[in-house]
Amino acid sequence: MAGLLKKKSSLIDTGFLYAIVDKSDARHEACVMAFEIEQETLLPEIVLPELAYLILRQSNYKGLSSFLRSITAGEFQLIKTEISDLERAAEILEKYADTKIDFVDCVIMAIAERLNITRILTVDRRDFSLFRPLHCDHFEIVP
Repeated sequence: MAGLLKKKSSLIDTGFLYAIVDKSDARHEACVMAFEIEQETLLPEIVLPELAYLILRQSNYKGLSSFLRSITAGEFQLIKTEISDLERAAEILEKYADTKIDFVDCVIMAIAERLNITRILTVDRRDFSLFRPLHCDHFEIVP
């Protein structure tokens, strides 16, 4: 894992991926352009069920299967959630409970801390702007 993080890495959030898959999304072009210029994008596997739900809610079976094939073709590197990430996510949920922060966002934040990643590809500026990570002053949010 250490060699993987020599480049400027970023983690991808669910909404960002949804905007890429859904061509009718108002943020589609901005997210596609942002994704194309990234050096190293890491996909937390925790976003997959949430993404599948959003895509299939629109009955976009072709879009979901195409996205899954892009993962199996190596276009994304999956990052597994570790027990320590869930422990940290629980701490984040407790600390920010009054903000109704999202569970998946908490896990992404915990993974970012563990891997020392400061860049998040997301359309959810609110949660990632509220959070004060342990390893940096704030997250760089793209786009």
